[in-house]
Amino acid sequence: MRLVSETILRIAVPSPLFRLFDYLPPREITAPLHPGVRVQVPFGRSRTVGILVATSRSSEIDPARLKRVHAVLDTEPLLPADILAMAQWAAAYYQHPLGEVLAGCLPVALRGDQSAEVRGTTVWCLTHTGIEATTADCTRAPQQARALEFLQHHPDGCSREQLNEAGIGPHILRALSARGWLETRTRAATLIASSAVPSAAPSLNPAQAAAVDAITAARDQYQSFLLDGVTGSGKTEVYLQAIAACLAADRQALVIVPEIGLTPQLLTRFRQRLGIEPAVLHSGMNESDRLNAWLAARAGTARLILGTRSAAWVPLAQPGLFIVDEEHDASLKQQEGFRYSARDLLVWRAHRDGVPIVLGSATPSLESLHNARQGRYRHLSLPERAGVASAPSLRLLDVRNQKLDEGLSPALLAHMRKHLDQGGQVLLFLNRRGFAPTLLCHACGWVAECRRCDAHLTLHQRHRLLRCHHCGSQQPIPVQCPTCGCADLRPLGAGTERVEQALERNFPAVPQVRIDRDSTRRKGRLEDLLAQATRGDARILLGTQMLAKGHHFPGVTLVGIMEADQGLFSADFRAGERLAQMVIQVAGRSGRAERPGEVLIQTHHPDHPLLLQLVAAGYPAFAVAALAEREAAGLPPFSNLALLRAEATDARAPEQFLYAASADLDTRTLTGIERWGPVPSPMERRAGRTRAQLLLVARDRKRLQRLLAEWVPQLSNLKSARKVRWSIDVDPVDLF
Repeated sequence: MRLVSETILRIAVPSPLFRLFDYLPPREITAPLHPGVRVQVPFGRSRTVGILVATSRSSEIDPARLKRVHAVLDTEPLLPADILAMAQWAAAYYQHPLGEVLAGCLPVALRGDQSAEVRGTTVWCLTHTGIEATTADCTRAPQQARALEFLQHHPDGCSREQLNEAGIGPHILRALSARGWLETRTRAATLIASSAVPSAAPSLNPAQAAAVDAITAARDQYQSFLLDGVTGSGKTEVYLQAIAACLAADRQALVIVPEIGLTPQLLTRFRQRLGIEPAVLHSGMNESDRLNAWLAARAGTARLILGTRSAAWVPLAQPGLFIVDEEHDASLKQQEGFRYSARDLLVWRAHRDGVPIVLGSATPSLESLHNARQGRYRHLSLPERAGVASAPSLRLLDVRNQKLDEGLSPALLAHMRKHLDQGGQVLLFLNRRGFAPTLLCHACGWVAECRRCDAHLTLHQRHRLLRCHHCGSQQPIPVQCPTCGCADLRPLGAGTERVEQALERNFPAVPQVRIDRDSTRRKGRLEDLLAQATRGDARILLGTQMLAKGHHFPGVTLVGIMEADQGLFSADFRAGERLAQMVIQVAGRSGRAERPGEVLIQTHHPDHPLLLQLVAAGYPAFAVAALAEREAAGLPPFSNLALLRAEATDARAPEQFLYAASADLDTRTLTGIERWGPVPSPMERRAGRTRAQLLLVARDRKRLQRLLAEWVPQLSNLKSARKVRWSIDVDPVDLF
């Protein structure tokens, strides 16, 4: 360590190296620099943007070899102290280079040398011709008429988010533009959120009131709450009243949801009830809007922030309350690159900032329930549905020996007709998109398989394609079998496209919508379909897990779960938990208003203990039994996992690397830590690369962390590491 006359700047540069880099300040800078500012530095043969993490008066590098920072990009720290601290903790806990973690904290627009300034936003406005037009001019285009009327009530124009929430998709905007009625303009952005008159809050039942009182009483101090409420119990109302108290104290509230699809309904409800415009952060937004929302949150002018996983990193000027909705959802864990859990990060951040955090779910994760049992979280229960709504009845439908119409049993079809005749809506859940999961030759048994993955190709009939849902590759449907030449190729199994055809055949006069990843690819299409479902324009709702999470469809009186057996026999120890959560979450879409709800679960295993337990006693009884099984088996939450993955085009390289990594483990202290593997991954070949993995299991989290801190930074030095792409996943939620 050498003392240096000038201040040493310790910079985190986005690179795969587990270290900071020392630089000298620019000669023209005399004032002290503070951690959190962006700097442009020479790095290798190019320039890059890094974050100042610390300053020092000494360096291990010869001062004559130190390079100078080219430019300081910010006049004040862009990342405040709590975000810097969280990034440093997360980089150490999840074993990821700090430079890449800090780069991910910033909006894409700020990862370069652009200034942190608010940008103008694009809005859609009616032209003079559009203002003078009437809905009578759209007699054959009711959607255009509705859009025209909506835009006439917004003379200053509407943002993309406002149009999405109104169910006005891009195809409608293009049609209005083609008629000369619509144009886009750039509106000067402001950090000041618009406001409206808030609506009155409904009265709370005793359980809701107790939850709100507990959360608001924890103001200005850290406390983790597990809000465990049955579906339809009014968790959102608890959120709203807790947020209102937070805003009244002149603090900011941050709400995280697992997926973009949950934001439209929450956004509308928050805006109406609280009378403010929330700042929204999710991957479906353009970069200008994301930057403006991020800057508004950082400046404190956005008082309520609603976002998906990455919003956990948004800086807040005056944090007052954190909320994680559907806290059990696996989407809250990043599965590529920097593999962090947004839920767990926010718990750490709440503790650091001294603010309460609420983790809400109708089906809490076993980890959160265990934390509540251990006293780390305070358990708040909402055991009954709010208002006049009652819990739906659940029943298993034995489909063994039944003649199914594209997966629909006669009993389910009969119940659908009954509920539709009575004016109800029907929701059918099938977590399998496409037309059929398998294409088979009836003559020789050939099955269409992906050339790059150990997986069958899914038939997408509408687009006449075979697609791999793992790597995204696709190919035309063959005319004949490539093995024997037979033309008798048959689809096996049913996906949402195939069920949609059966529904059109059985209910030709009933309007329906299909909501899955294929039907919602176009921007704004998801919001449009959800609006149709909520308004009741669509009587039959068919979809995948996109329909199962948190949506409020007051007209739905019947839910049909078409294939509940998919998670009963998985090799993943979390499969049972996920199946139970899925069943209860989907069932919760039924009977959320005055009319009672009914849930029918089709199964070939009506005597399976898990299904019987869910139907008879619900999720709490399942969770008690599942926790006991996990404890006996020494699995999370009673142990801690770290998964080392490796993949390469060379089939032998991943296991060679993992065996070398395992041999390096032999030189270290492994007391209390088990090693499972190296073994091939459950899906060994994916996207043309062979995959393998090594799992570490430890009862003591600190002991595992000490080992990882010594071991992981050295893995890049292994000779075999150059031939593979490897990653470490701490607390993995997916072992595949």
